[in-house]
Amino acid sequence: MYYTNEGVSARPPPKDSPALPTHPPEPPRDCPLCPRLVEYRRENQRQNPDWFNGPAPSFGDPDARLLVAGLAPGRTGANRTGRPFTGDGAGVILYETLLKTGFATGRYEARPDDSLQLVDCMITNAVRCAPPGNKPLPVEEATCRPFLTARLAALPRLKVIVTLGDVSRRNVLKAMGLSGSAAPPGHGVEAALGGYVILNSYHCSRLNTNTGRLTPAMFEAIFRRAREIIES
Repeated sequence: MYYTNEGVSARPPPKDSPALPTHPPEPPRDCPLCPRLVEYRRENQRQNPDWFNGPAPSFGDPDARLLVAGLAPGRTGANRTGRPFTGDGAGVILYETLLKTGFATGRYEARPDDSLQLVDCMITNAVRCAPPGNKPLPVEEATCRPFLTARLAALPRLKVIVTLGDVSRRNVLKAMGLSGSAAPPGHGVEAALGGYVILNSYHCSRLNTNTGRLTPAMFEAIFRRAREIIES
């Protein structure tokens, strides 16, 4: 048996993966590690005390074979609702696509108490707190990365990681103890590393979908490919 942060796993860690992390998979509700993000969180708390205003926890199935990794919570999305990609434009296409491809059930209604449930899938972010301007600093990515490493280790059946955007791709690779260039960028590019398949996608932001850089068909193809790999 092999020990992870969430208990005992029957599957050993991949041979070329980093040592099991000492951090938990989720940061504490009042995580103090990034001063700029803490101040931004407090500013949002002052302005909107009824919002979640904290590190957005991962959402989904603890036995997931698919992990979807975004960059960071949006101020009026997960920072407001407390659930990744919930309440912003990116969440609409993401959850609609997960429903179409069998990775979710229920109905997405842009609030954390809707009927949406993820199936064989979990969603997380490389940086758990909302950053000003939706742009975390490199030092904040590095500071939050141990939680991502722990998140990977705590998914004993994980096979595929879909990275949403190039910054997410680099953070996932570094969380695995690899170079950020260990897998090439590009929408639809995949690489087998560390016991997982890394599958890249353009980020499902409104900017990318409104400009046509990412179409619903392109995005759906990513998750259909993830399904193929998982079931193979």
